[in-house]
Amino acid sequence: MSRLLHSGQVIVDLVMSLDTLPATGGDVLANSASFEAGGGFNVMAAARRNGLPVVYLGRHGTGRFGDLARAAMQAEGIEMALAASDDKDTGLCVSLTEATTERTFISHIGAEGDLLAQDLANAVPRADDYVYVSGYSLLLEGKAKALLDWLLALPRAITVVFDPGPLVKAPDSALMVALLPRIDIWTSNGPEALAFTGASDLAGALLKLNGHLPAETLLVVRDGPNGCWVSRHGQAEHVPGFKVKAVDSNGAGDAHAGVFIAGLANGLAPAAAARRANAAAALAVTRWGPATSPGTAEVDALLSAG
Repeated sequence: MSRLLHSGQVIVDLVMSLDTLPATGGDVLANSASFEAGGGFNVMAAARRNGLPVVYLGRHGTGRFGDLARAAMQAEGIEMALAASDDKDTGLCVSLTEATTERTFISHIGAEGDLLAQDLANAVPRADDYVYVSGYSLLLEGKAKALLDWLLALPRAITVVFDPGPLVKAPDSALMVALLPRIDIWTSNGPEALAFTGASDLAGALLKLNGHLPAETLLVVRDGPNGCWVSRHGQAEHVPGFKVKAVDSNGAGDAHAGVFIAGLANGLAPAAAARRANAAAALAVTRWGPATSPGTAEVDALLSAG
């Protein structure tokens, strides 16, 4: 059976909801606050809740945040490839969600920011596995080179999924130039695709991505409540979204990515997997918190109703 091997970073989110951010130097009371596992955990939880076995390849620390991250992964049935690092705790992200659902993040990297070649020595993907790569990993000095070397040495049959995130804004860094030919699936939101390509609209971004990536690469670009675009060989298809009342967009893209991969692993065509992913993202935004992806039954119910 296929697995999702996630090479990104699990951190802990301090999730706070508030009416609006204060001005610099100001103060405001939050409406709610909680500690939650986040970062790469969100994609993994979404995939696992939708039937796909998951292995976390990254590091996790020793301390209160590492304990929380491990407990969350264990509760979801996510396998951890590495033992806890004993020199650092897991990192923390302060996630602020305003009443408009706009989000602001402030992160501190912990143990998950490091990875050595020996950490990956026993990670042996199978031919039907999906290896998930986060753009954040390419920005981490203690992790990027070892991870890239491992990725480029993988057999070509292994599917590599790349999520650029908001901080990888161009295709011309040395790491991106090396990685681009190895990407089999691109998954991002619209603003990330626009920033990466310099295009002025999503149609232009899809065309430019086709120029940067191998011809066989499957592109998935999310367009908020409008759904997403799926493209391969320059043939783009719009998959419509679902109308819901959003309260928190935190984790919606992660829910989409995890459920999309689970759908592909279950044999669905890309457009059908994208429809399931759209349903999962729609349900996720109706809930507070980062890892709000629904499970298979909830996705099925929304698809049946819609």
